[in-house]
Amino acid sequence: MKGSKGTLKGYRKRRDFSQTPEPKGRPVNAGKKRFVIHEHHARRRHWDLRLEIGGVLRSWAVPKGPPESPGVKRLAVQTEDHPVDYIDFEGVIPEGNYGAGTVEIWDTGGLELLEEKEAKELKFTLDGKRLNGTYYLLKLSSGKIPGDKNWLLFKAKG
Repeated sequence: MKGSKGTLKGYRKRRDFSQTPEPKGRPVNAGKKRFVIHEHHARRRHWDLRLEIGGVLRSWAVPKGPPESPGVKRLAVQTEDHPVDYIDFEGVIPEGNYGAGTVEIWDTGGLELLEEKEAKELKFTLDGKRLNGTYYLLKLSSGKIPGDKNWLLFKAKG
């Protein structure tokens, strides 16, 4: 299955690595893909869903947290791609830096990308400590929520 190749330009542009303990990024090994969900206590508490796709962690901020059961839908706002070694990051991003606040791993585990349709739909399976099963990310078209970075995250039934 094809996966779009990610880039870390946006990630690196927003950070001063002499001030933040976040990883800069390093080459990744091929093999089993992973995911992480960070609980991020920044200006507002939210959860960051990060999926290992195309050599980077494609990332979405989920304001109300990821759905743990079918029937629950959550807004997920796409953010810049992160380096794969961010998957193990926990710590404090100092004040004055992009994303300042505490970052903790909320869940992590294996990822299987099942389908990606024209950068508008992702179907994937998570095998984590808290989240298990098939999930969807669907890109929302312009409408009630302005912007082109808004997605809908939900867990499939059964």
